[in-house]
Amino acid sequence: MRPVPAGFTYLGLLFFVALIGIALAATGVVWHTESKRQRERELLFVGDQFRRAIGNYYERSPGGANSFPQSLDDLLLDSRYPNTQRYLRRVYADPMTGKTQWGLVKGPGDGIVGVYSLSEDKPLKTAGFKDVDADFEGKEKYSDWKFTYAPAAAAPPAAGTPGAPAPGMPGGMAPGMPGAMTPGTPGPMAPGMPGAMGPGMPGSPVPGMLGTTPPGTPGTTTPDTGNK
Repeated sequence: MRPVPAGFTYLGLLFFVALIGIALAATGVVWHTESKRQRERELLFVGDQFRRAIGNYYERSPGGANSFPQSLDDLLLDSRYPNTQRYLRRVYADPMTGKTQWGLVKGPGDGIVGVYSLSEDKPLKTAGFKDVDADFEGKEKYSDWKFTYAPAAAAPPAAGTPGAPAPGMPGGMAPGMPGAMTPGTPGPMAPGMPGAMGPGMPGSPVPGMLGTTPPGTPGTTTPDTGNK
């Protein structure tokens, strides 16, 4: 057999090394992307934990005067209570930066109503968020993902409770209540409306007279004045 020239062997080795390099680079890109997706999932979880903790701090305010925490440390130990009250186990690190420093969203009384990552990287996830995170869709930076707590608005009184308007009833009065109009009953007529009787018109009541028929009308009884 004729020996293979050394030059061809060298070229083949270089080609093989190049293929290995391309495969490793592709593997590195895939690994980096998957690692970033995993950190995104951690950010969504950790951010939600902060949001829940802020909500618990607000809703459990003593004395009915709701307030937001002034620092993240307030979520670890609520100094408003004499006994130990914790809403968060620890101040979690930002999965995107690896640090415990967070951007703070301020609200009433300079309280903290939410947190956000300080990373300016572009997210991989841009859609398919949960309803509570629907505002994250289409955001260009992780720092645009604001994990904020919004207190629920006070619900109106349910139908049937005292003070609740009855559906379809004028003035919001429930049937059977004093002054309530029964459906189908003609209401009072305003002066000037067809069929309404004004003062001085035949058949209209006269102040101080019993009944609704004016004096002198046939069939009426004139009050006895005592003069025969």
